Amino acid sequence: MRLIDDEGSQVGIISLREALQIAEERELDLVEVAPNATPPVCRLLDYGKFRYEQSKKEREARKNQKQSDLKEVRLRPKTDDHDLEVKANRARRFLLAGDKVKFTVRFRGREMAHPDIGRDMLDQIADSLRNVAIVEQRPSMEGRALSLLLAPDPKALKAAQQVQARAAETAKQQPSDKLNAKGRDEDDDLEDDDLENDDEE
Repeated sequence: MRLIDDEGSQVGIISLREALQIAEERELDLVEVAPNATPPVCRLLDYGKFRYEQSKKEREARKNQKQSDLKEVRLRPKTDDHDLEVKANRARRFLLAGDKVKFTVRFRGREMAHPDIGRDMLDQIADSLRNVAIVEQRPSMEGRALSLLLAPDPKALKAAQQVQARAAETAKQQPSDKLNAKGRDEDDDLEDDDLENDDEE
């Protein structure tokens, strides 16, 4: 087997017995890292510490990864154009936050005879959100409901995140600017008071 020591340098090709002896002397574990290589590659390391660092990295990666939720916006065939606009704007906020949005048009009774009305509504919404969303699932009937699934457009999402980051930076800087301005005003007031006192004398 090919052995790599705990500092990452190659020891060379040695027998299993020799590798185990070296691991025992250094109080480390002998771990096979590339079993399919010829000869197999093994490494000397503290396995407990290695597992701890791996799980720590995985936790960090999970923390930085945003879980996208599925938000549902419900509509009716009789939903007014203005209400449709309001719901589209709400969906835009969801999409820019990284969530998927499912639009559902529910039909009751005789409304089932006119699924084209719902389809037109969903097409209109998809068209109004095309700059921030991509259609993941075209309008399809699910029982008495017609559904459209939109996912955030990666480019639009990235741009929105950059805008939010810049806004957060400027928000951090503004309080200190206000304090400086306030401090200067107070100094100016003090100078004015001093001048008035001098005049009185």
